[in-house]
Amino acid sequence: MAESPVRRPGGRSAHVRATVLNAGLAELVDVGFHALSLEGIAKRAGVNKTTLYRRWGTKEALMLDAIRERAFTKVPIPDTGSLRDDLIELVRAAIANLQTPEVQAMVRAGISLAPHESVVATMVSSFWTERLAVDGVIVERAVDRKEIAPVDPGATIEAVLGPPYFRVLVTGRPVTDDFLVATVDLVLSGLPRPDR
Repeated sequence: MAESPVRRPGGRSAHVRATVLNAGLAELVDVGFHALSLEGIAKRAGVNKTTLYRRWGTKEALMLDAIRERAFTKVPIPDTGSLRDDLIELVRAAIANLQTPEVQAMVRAGISLAPHESVVATMVSSFWTERLAVDGVIVERAVDRKEIAPVDPGATIEAVLGPPYFRVLVTGRPVTDDFLVATVDLVLSGLPRPDR
């Protein structure tokens, strides 16, 4: 009896998607957002451009998928049982991801183009709306555990991520681990405690 072929987890489609998304981020670093094209990404990925047009349609849709996937794999949602520890792990992973050339190129493109290009603004808004909701689960769990009183989860995550993002993208000052921990502790000091 012939052996059945060994299948890769996710199969060929998942492999092609991963290859294309990685190629998209690499192409962005090399050519910038305005020169980015589905044709260039397809060439870098070694696939037919019709695959990209059929699956994503536009470079904006492809790049949104790429940055979502990058955040999903590189910035997992921790569940340590402690709000402080969860926030520290989250901000460490988020800033390590932000400091890569691919993510910096994407974030800088969003910052510079979103005010003038509605399609980019929509892409940026969509990513951050989804991501803050995902990250906000950390805060929601802390409320359920009665660590803190109910607060806006997204605003809490923004307060933790904002200062290190500002350093990386605006001032260029070093983002040390001590700074990240101090930022989390400062945010935690301002959160309301539950009535017991």
